[in-house]
Amino acid sequence: MAEPQQTHPQQAQADAADYDLIVIGAGPVGENLADRAVRGGLTAAIVESELVGGECSYWACMPSKTLLRPGSVLRAARVVPGAAAAVGGGVDVGATLASRDAIVHEWNDDGQIDWLRDAGIDLVRGHGRLDGEKTVRVEASDGTERVLRARHAVAICTGSAALLPDVPGLADVDPWTSREATSVHEVPSSLAILGGGVVASEMATAFASLGSSVTMIVRSHLLGTVEPFAADAVAQSLEDAGVDLRRGVEIAQATRDGALVTLTLTDGSTVQAVELLIATGRVPRTGDVGLSSIGLEDGAWLDVDDTLRVAGTDWLYAAGDVTHRALLTHQGKYQARAAGDVIAARATGAPVDDAPWGAHVATADHRAVPQVVFTEPQVAAVGLTAQKAKDAGLRTRTLEVDLGQLAGAATRARGYRGTAQAIVDEDRGVIVGATLVGDDVGELLHAVTIAVVGEVPIDRLWHAVPSYPTLSELWLRWLEDYGRPTP
Repeated sequence: MAEPQQTHPQQAQADAADYDLIVIGAGPVGENLADRAVRGGLTAAIVESELVGGECSYWACMPSKTLLRPGSVLRAARVVPGAAAAVGGGVDVGATLASRDAIVHEWNDDGQIDWLRDAGIDLVRGHGRLDGEKTVRVEASDGTERVLRARHAVAICTGSAALLPDVPGLADVDPWTSREATSVHEVPSSLAILGGGVVASEMATAFASLGSSVTMIVRSHLLGTVEPFAADAVAQSLEDAGVDLRRGVEIAQATRDGALVTLTLTDGSTVQAVELLIATGRVPRTGDVGLSSIGLEDGAWLDVDDTLRVAGTDWLYAAGDVTHRALLTHQGKYQARAAGDVIAARATGAPVDDAPWGAHVATADHRAVPQVVFTEPQVAAVGLTAQKAKDAGLRTRTLEVDLGQLAGAATRARGYRGTAQAIVDEDRGVIVGATLVGDDVGELLHAVTIAVVGEVPIDRLWHAVPSYPTLSELWLRWLEDYGRPTP
């Protein structure tokens, strides 16, 4: 794995140690939070010990989607008459990895540093820890320390790290986490993946397309948080791609002998692979940020209200994965924008809009979280699943469309397969959730998100006419399934 480059000079180390806001963590969440506060008239410093741009830019969202794209395009071309005959061979591994290297800028953050400078945000290199109220002590790589003081607020945006389960021998076999998987420079001939969530499913899809023999070890259900029909479609596709899907088992013991890792499973069977990827969940990166100096628990998730202020404080904020609200980059950036605006408003005495769906509150975390799983097929979902709507006591109706029956699907590919399901709250006549499965359905998701967030009545949606022939015609089919609008 490429190591973070930190050879350039320290940036923006202002003589003054006082700022209106200090942000610990310069990933996309921390950057957005600091930017909004500065736009609101505050001064801000951001503290980072690794690469500015964070996990998403270098080891998660961007590199993983780059690794997935070639296989997705090839599969799509092979079912299009006129294109299929022109497609020969498989994914060019070298070109794919080179493209990944370009996307992550060879793990160099100079461009991100330029952005901070242009945004008026000071960068302090080093490991930041709270040292009492509104105080952050920063230890640089050379061991020197600097103390920063915040006039109004400190925000923790340090993200999360891979959870390594307590399995005999597991730590000794040098397993991969998502970081090693997305920064790989040599694709292994075989890969075992422990986990069945989004990271596990996406990496299984990517490495199968890159030529690895992939085995997934899934304790319970694949993609257990999505609608069952969506998970089933992904499972079938993985198996069709040659992935060995072992469900209902766990690793009992792990050993490495030379080039191979041997995994003994709880059903007595064994799996051998060159590499082992652990993708069983995340833990907050709060174990060494000084929480205990203000009476909080080191290593804990941070409990925040909808303005992203940490419970029990009037100056500490947190956004992104550390809040455990929605471990997704786009939701973290959404939280960051709300928090930055709130901090600026409170610092200047401006009113904070805490009404439902107000500009300064992160209410979407509770009922309108969108997510795309970039497997084959894609899974795109927002809002409540059918089961969660039922658990919430809503009286619902489920609408379902076979995307393969749309004219737009027929023009895209031979035998297009996909499903679009919407959940309607019958008492209010609005869509409260939807799940789409099929090629490129992620591009359809934002329209559904707008309908859910905007609580657009079904009767009004009849007048939002989808263009023909596109996959967006699913909206017309949903409405026809629901019935004619009330006169």
